Amino acid sequence: MKLIIGNKAYSSWSLRGWLAAKQSGLHFEEIIVPLFAPDWEQRKRQADLAPSSGKVPTLWDGEAVVWDSLAIIDYLADKVGRDRYWPKDEVARGMARSMVAEMHAGYLSLRRECPMNTRRTVTDVTLSEETQADAIRILQNWAEARSRFGKYGPYLFGTFSAADIMFAPVVTRFVTYGFTLPGFAQAYAEAIMVHPWMEQWYAAAAEEPWTIERIESAFT
Repeated sequence: MKLIIGNKAYSSWSLRGWLAAKQSGLHFEEIIVPLFAPDWEQRKRQADLAPSSGKVPTLWDGEAVVWDSLAIIDYLADKVGRDRYWPKDEVARGMARSMVAEMHAGYLSLRRECPMNTRRTVTDVTLSEETQADAIRILQNWAEARSRFGKYGPYLFGTFSAADIMFAPVVTRFVTYGFTLPGFAQAYAEAIMVHPWMEQWYAAAAEEPWTIERIESAFT
């Protein structure tokens, strides 16, 4: 298999696809295509991105091509077993699927106002009411998952799952933009940040030579 992703410093959906691939336990080749570089259009054509989307992440498995992070999770879950990605308990699994679907389709204000940037931290950010509402909704979901199903581990449903894969980039945003989190959420965020795969991702992002000026300009 090979997984095509964008810059690790900026690409939240790439992080999700990469974590999904790591969770599978299968070997895969990682190919980075720097987003929005001067030669982006040429790189995009040469990188075997999904022809119907031209976006990252894209997973190739032989002749099978899968794009979109959630589709990659589902594809790999079919391949290695759904219990590796989803809670075994059907009630917990139903909630996890709902949270993942809501994350996949929602929180647009948070995404827009707080773009992912693993190499920056800021304080005293003024957030719109819409972004604050997104954050509150996320914390409500986290609180319910942790209180009902999180007793067997530090993650949303105890053990690391598709829900944590999908919310990991949200954790990076909360860290980057200095969100004040309640105790349970702070503990969860810390558990995500010290996960070995996240530490590996952050270390690689710190070494990347590329920048996206429209994102960096928000920090100046």
